[in-house]
Parts: sequence; structure tokens; C-alpha cells
Amino acid sequence: MSKVLVTGASGFLGGAIVRRLVRDGQHDVSILVRRTSNLADLGPEVDRVELVYGDLGDPASLVRATEGVDIVVHSAARVDERGTREQFWNENVRATERLLDAARRGGATRFVFISSPSALMDYHGGDLLGVDESVPYPRRYLNLYSETKAAAERAVLAANTAEFTTCALRPRAIWGAGDRSGPIVRLLSRTAAGTLPDLSFGRTVYASLCHVDNIVDACVKAAASAAVGGKAYFVADAERTNVWEFLGVVARRLGYQPPTRKPNPKVINGLVNVIEAIWRIPYVATRWSPPLSRYAVALMTRSATYDTGAATRDFGYRPVVDRDAGLATFLAWLETQGGVVELTRGLR
Repeated sequence: MSKVLVTGASGFLGGAIVRRLVRDGQHDVSILVRRTSNLADLGPEVDRVELVYGDLGDPASLVRATEGVDIVVHSAARVDERGTREQFWNENVRATERLLDAARRGGATRFVFISSPSALMDYHGGDLLGVDESVPYPRRYLNLYSETKAAAERAVLAANTAEFTTCALRPRAIWGAGDRSGPIVRLLSRTAAGTLPDLSFGRTVYASLCHVDNIVDACVKAAASAAVGGKAYFVADAERTNVWEFLGVVARRLGYQPPTRKPNPKVINGLVNVIEAIWRIPYVATRWSPPLSRYAVALMTRSATYDTGAATRDFGYRPVVDRDAGLATFLAWLETQGGVVELTRGLR
């Protein structure tokens, strides 16, 4: 059996990766956790993993965590827009560089990094339809998350050698049962509260979403492939999703009215400029996510769909969950959590 270390196991995606690896029964699984980490969502599988207490900011704990490990799956990251530049660079870039170094020194032969298509979102960009991995990194990034995910991805791909195979997977808007704080859940929360405006501005906006089971399966397959070294891959659902139509369908099934308020684009742009100025204040940036941002507007107004042919070619990726089945499971799970309002009550 090979030994796998997973970071971010207390999160939505990291937890799903751990549960899949444990259930497959082909790996000894260890996870890097803080003593304060909430591991409840791992379920009974938590009893079948090795807990390594430490932190991505503590090099000594990373040495302990990677000792004797064959495969590292790095899922942990600062994802939302709450935080300062220093926090984003520490948690997304320097932490990844430290983990890469520890993994190499510990004898690991595989490193799978969870990246994001956001790493390619240009400040002045527009629609990206059916694009592949030839799309270049932008000259100016939309936000700190985009900038630091791109920097971390570059570090991972540059670390690839014949003895240490590295790759990056780029899922967008991971969704599904178990998601407590992702973009879909946050949008539904604002829809339920009646505070989400219709930002389509009369356009049809398409997106490649990624069900959690699809990116988990991609992780497992990429970790076992000999063809992935030094490459990044888009990973997405089979369906091209009409974003605002999909949001409306889900909202109605939950008993809420879809967004109908259509703001003036110039007003939105002015509001974003004001919010961005306020969120440069560290006291504000470290405590709350901005109610609206240039990045959020771009996600909701720019079409972005991805060609997953490279992932299919190099490690046999094919979606294992379709949108209808995934949505049914997601809505059933939401009901067990008391609905989207109760689920997101504590989100900042």
C-alpha cells in the first residue's frame, strides 16, 4: 500500500478526498490537521486515518507529516476573499512551497495540487468558452485569491522532476452534498435573503461547474498517472451550465424567488470600487468577506467553460456524476441541514 497525505481534510473537498481514499482501501491515509480542526464531516472514516498535528506555516510539522509519504494531495487554501495580501501569500503560496520542499525531502514521488481556473482570470478579461490549458496566465489578476493560486500553481509545476511528479487540477465552483461555504451555497443564501441582484445584465452566462465527486475521482486518477508531470488540467462536469437559469431552478426547488432586481452596471462598478477601497483596510479585510467584489461580479457575468480533453487523455478523466443526480443529492442533503438559511447562518 502506498501512503497518502491530504491537506485541507476538514474542508469540503479535502474531506471528500479522504473519504474516497479510505473507502477504496488501497492507501494508508494521513491528514495534516490542527488540534482545533473540526473533523466531524469525515464521518466514521476519521477512525481509519492517521492524524498528524501541525500547520502549513510550521516547517517542522510538515517534515513530520511527509515522512515516508508516497503521494501528497494538497487541497488546503485560503479560498474566500477575506484576508490581507500577506495572509494570502503565506497561506496559498509560501505554504505550498514549504509543503513541496518537505514532500521532496521526505521521499514522496507524487504531488497533486488543487488549483483553480481563477488563476487565469484576467482583470480586463472577458468570456472564455471551451478553452484548454494553452490559455496563459494574466498580466493583472482579479483578486488576491487568483494571484496567489496562480503563483502556487507555477511553483508546483516547476517542481516536477523525473523522481517527483507534480500536477495541478483546476476545478471551478466545486459543489455537491456536504458543501457548507462554497460559491453555490453562498449564492443560494443571498437568494433566500432576497439580497442577490440579477447580475446577468441581459446576457446568457455559461460556466463549467465541478461536482465534488468528479474532482475527487480526478485526484485519484491523476495521482496514479505517469503522464501528468508538470502539467495543469481543467476538471469540470460534462454539462455546460447556464448560470442564472441554474440558480433560478435551484432557488424555486428550495421555495425561493430567483433574483429579479437588475441593477445598473455603472452603479455596480462604482459600488465595487468603494468596497475594494474599504477592504484594503486590514481590520476590515481580516474579519469579513466583501459583500460584492470585482471577482464575484466577473464570476457571475463572464462565461467560462473548459475543455477537459487533456485530463481525459492523460489520466482517463470522465465525470462520474451528472448534474441532475448531483443536484438531487445536494438538495436532499440541504434538507437534512435545516435548509440553506440555517446552513449558512454563521458564514462571514
